[in-house]
Amino acid sequence: MRANETSSKVFYKGKSDDFIVFVDDPTILQKWKNDSTIALADVLNGWKIFVTHKHGAQGVLDGASKASLENEFGTHDEEECVKKILHGGELQGYNQRERNGETNVSNGPRGNGN
Repeated sequence: MRANETSSKVFYKGKSDDFIVFVDDPTILQKWKNDSTIALADVLNGWKIFVTHKHGAQGVLDGASKASLENEFGTHDEEECVKKILHGGELQGYNQRERNGETNVSNGPRGNGN
């Protein structure tokens, strides 16, 4: 994925914590909600559940522990938790930050007239 492309995530505000999963395409997510025969692997962008430690949709993302999943969803089965997040969460789009860093700092400063 390029750094300036729009991506999508589903934000789930839980009782004990907030959770995020990333999705490839919002239209596939909508189709999946109506047709559970679509594989979750086709919906998700990476099979990982993130937790924001109650810092909302923009918080620092850490991998959700089995304990945090169990506390919120009553199970630590990731597939069941993902389904609950996708059904009960809010779809949000966001832009990745563009990367504008130096590409080769070992060459020293540029444009000094030497």
